[in-house]
Amino acid sequence: MIAPQKISHIGIAVPDLDAAVRTFKQQFGGTASPPIDVPAQGVRMVYLSIADMVLELLSPLSDKSPLNGFLKKNPAGGLHHIAFRVADAQEAAQSAAAEGLGIVGPGRPTPGHHGRPIFFLHPKSTCGVLVEIEEAAR
Repeated sequence: MIAPQKISHIGIAVPDLDAAVRTFKQQFGGTASPPIDVPAQGVRMVYLSIADMVLELLSPLSDKSPLNGFLKKNPAGGLHHIAFRVADAQEAAQSAAAEGLGIVGPGRPTPGHHGRPIFFLHPKSTCGVLVEIEEAAR
């Protein structure tokens, strides 16, 4: 069993990152991070902290971004993933594999843009929801 400590963030795919940041800040307040380019994932993101929650607004970094497929199906954007924070991503990945859950990509945690290990569970394994598992800062 994967043992989450808490929800890290909720990822929302958007076609226009600047417009999405304006919309969410206008409607809900909060503080936005500067944009972060993550070439390894093909996305540009902004973290928006609202109360004790974090939204990760994501837009494609290029025409080759895997996010384009999602936005083609959902042109206005939408819920992309939910991320759980765990103490040990490698242990969580081993538990997931032992339980037969599909891991997207290389099948093991890889460094996220922040340097901490992350991996994604395939939506077919988690009731249609893409789930990110992110190791907590030590």
